[in-house]
Amino acid sequence: MQGERYGWRFVLVLIAAWTILAYMLLPMFAATPVSLTPERYLAMPKGEISFRHYENLFTNPKWLNSIWQSAYIATIATVLAVVTGTLAAIGLWRVSSRYTELIRAFILLPIIVPAIVSALAFFRIFADIGILDTVPGVVLAHTILAAPYVVITVSTSLANFDLKLEQAARNLGCTMREALWLVVLPNIMPGVLAGAVFAFILSWDEIVVTLFVSRLNVFTLPRRLWDGMRDQYDPTIAACATTLILLTVACIVMHLLTSAARQRRLKATETT
Repeated sequence: MQGERYGWRFVLVLIAAWTILAYMLLPMFAATPVSLTPERYLAMPKGEISFRHYENLFTNPKWLNSIWQSAYIATIATVLAVVTGTLAAIGLWRVSSRYTELIRAFILLPIIVPAIVSALAFFRIFADIGILDTVPGVVLAHTILAAPYVVITVSTSLANFDLKLEQAARNLGCTMREALWLVVLPNIMPGVLAGAVFAFILSWDEIVVTLFVSRLNVFTLPRRLWDGMRDQYDPTIAACATTLILLTVACIVMHLLTSAARQRRLKATETT
């Protein structure tokens, strides 16, 4: 029965899935040969390769400053988004009323509203309060955009949290703050960490809003890539893209190795 059920149909589905995956992922790796071109414009290398664009990426003050600004802004925005998003999720979880879902929908608006609409709103408000083209302004915009993702992940963890654990802690003498810090937060930490990852990636990769709220003083890495692609066609763009791809693959491999090692330890513990 299983052979008939998972025969040629399963093979067709598998081939279609891998074809779609290859169609989506393979163009990314075209950046690797382009990054090795000796030319000053985007082109495939012909006969020789050069690492001059990687050298430019890691020695040019403009590129280094953009990398540092993106890392700095993403880190601060992540911390702020995790704190505000976690507190908001816990507050919505603790205070259940008919307005809870309305408030949750309001918090999630930055995900629903198109990025260009948010960018225009940020531009108008930041121009009035004087934080346009400043690091605090970009951090604030990224925090507002990233916080809803933290709310979603933390709310998912809270949905699986047993409320009796907090009640037991309160009965044993813990205050509300102690129960939150010692009982609730450790149990929802996977959701908090997942939200932090989403927030960092969103801030690191954000371009639409950043183009509107920054001009000259703030020049993040996505904006540097955008300008290089639009005006100069600098192959350093391809070198940067290849470096980011390699870092992403390295992080995935490290995560897989760590997970495999953890599972082996658990099996060894169970057998003993």
